[in-house]
Amino acid sequence: MAQAAFEEVVEDFEFLDDWEDRYRMVIEMGRAMAPMDDALKVPATKVDGCASQVWLHPKIEDGRFHFQGDSDAMIVRGLIAVLHRLYDGLPLADVGGVDARAELGRLGLNDHLSAQRSNGLRAMIERIRLLAAD
Repeated sequence: MAQAAFEEVVEDFEFLDDWEDRYRMVIEMGRAMAPMDDALKVPATKVDGCASQVWLHPKIEDGRFHFQGDSDAMIVRGLIAVLHRLYDGLPLADVGGVDARAELGRLGLNDHLSAQRSNGLRAMIERIRLLAAD
């Protein structure tokens, strides 16, 4: 079961029949996300395997995983916002157990992203898992 913040996204997506509306919603989620400080956009936080520039910066507080993220592409920034709702605030031990593919499948993302975007999304998920495991 996903976090309440992600369940809200799932519920919102259920009201949108058209993929283009869902795509716009993802972009709006990215626009609404707080910007990441440019000082955190360094090689250590850059995610390899993404066609666009992507940065993820972890923060562990009280045994819970938190992260900030950013991208130079609006749709990717939106995907980071979706991942934020899926992972942010989870206990560290629970991050690796999230079936991100299944959860994102509930949004229909698996069927509507280009191969390049799907690869980038997998790279971001893998980075999140690695950051939480460290």
